[in-house]
Amino acid sequence: MSRDTREITVTVNGAPKRLTVPVRLLLSDLLRDVLGLTGTHVGCGQGPCGSCTVLADGGTVRSCLMLAVQADGMEIETIEGVAAGDGALHRIQEAFREHHALQCGFCTPGIVMATVGLLRRSPHPSADERAELMEGHLCRCTGYRNIDAALAALAGEG
Repeated sequence: MSRDTREITVTVNGAPKRLTVPVRLLLSDLLRDVLGLTGTHVGCGQGPCGSCTVLADGGTVRSCLMLAVQADGMEIETIEGVAAGDGALHRIQEAFREHHALQCGFCTPGIVMATVGLLRRSPHPSADERAELMEGHLCRCTGYRNIDAALAALAGEG
């Protein structure tokens, strides 16, 4: 191992991984290019779009802003880990489908992951909590109404 690489251990979607990675490798690149989990999208590469959102130890993070070495010892959850192993959609994914809360789908994995985190913290999020969640995500297709409708239904309002 050179000074430009580090050994890390992460648990990704419940599966432990021990890897030697370049010290400057982004978490998004580890997930997409090394582990083949391409559901984590990289839109802007600078954080504001939210497409690359994943959960790290239960909190939402922009994987394009986090180095893989910073994730050492963490539990990482990606969109691939959301649905049941039998292919059935998670209730968040089902709400997005029912409310037509996606079009191109590029931003959807990041919004779904942020929603997973929100619902764990607040099972019945208020309109303000839902609006705050969406402040960190850019969608070019839906105009946000259908996304909010799906979030409202998940909060028990729809």
